[in-house]
Amino acid sequence: MSKMKHTLKNKKVLVTCGPTWVPLDSVRVISNLSTGTLGQNIARDFQKSGAKVTLIEGPVAKPLTAKSLRVLKFRYFHELSVLLKNELGKKYDICIHAAAVADYKLKRPGKTKWRSHCKSLRLELVPTKKIIQQIRRSAPDLFLVGFKLEPGINKTKAVAKTRGVFKDGKCDLVVANSVDNGKYESYILDRKGTFFAHERSRNGLARSLVRTVSSKI
Repeated sequence: MSKMKHTLKNKKVLVTCGPTWVPLDSVRVISNLSTGTLGQNIARDFQKSGAKVTLIEGPVAKPLTAKSLRVLKFRYFHELSVLLKNELGKKYDICIHAAAVADYKLKRPGKTKWRSHCKSLRLELVPTKKIIQQIRRSAPDLFLVGFKLEPGINKTKAVAKTRGVFKDGKCDLVVANSVDNGKYESYILDRKGTFFAHERSRNGLARSLVRTVSSKI
């Protein structure tokens, strides 16, 4: 632990967490079921290891309250994008991109509230920009950790399903994880398919991620 603290002491770490909204109309949104708990745990564990941590936190039910951490809030996809652009100009050493970013948005969101008595609505969704690509373009020398949520994750799936994340973000590490029937499963691996940890709890994953990143920087 003392060696890990020394390695991470005063390193600037940026962590994202929580769900990401995209608007349907002026009052409705598309979201996801992310609680932000994993990202919060990761932020706390990096801080305990001597790092200077900033957490960019989405609209979670239980916001992180910690005087030792700097917390920036967002709700919508575009707010996350702007926050990242501003923060990545501040020369971070490490970024843990654990937020559950919206993959799609409505092509033409309603400018006002849609009437509630419509018999049906046809919505056209288009892909959002890849936030992880934005992170890498803004900070090419950053140590970057991406995430891939995939049902029924195992070692074989972890290698196959993380290829796109490594390609898009040129990540140094990716966490492949799943939550199936309340059971949590996760792997930490690099682009060569080398595994550094296999954890079955969010707390365990957070601790293993700190150890792995500490050993790689």
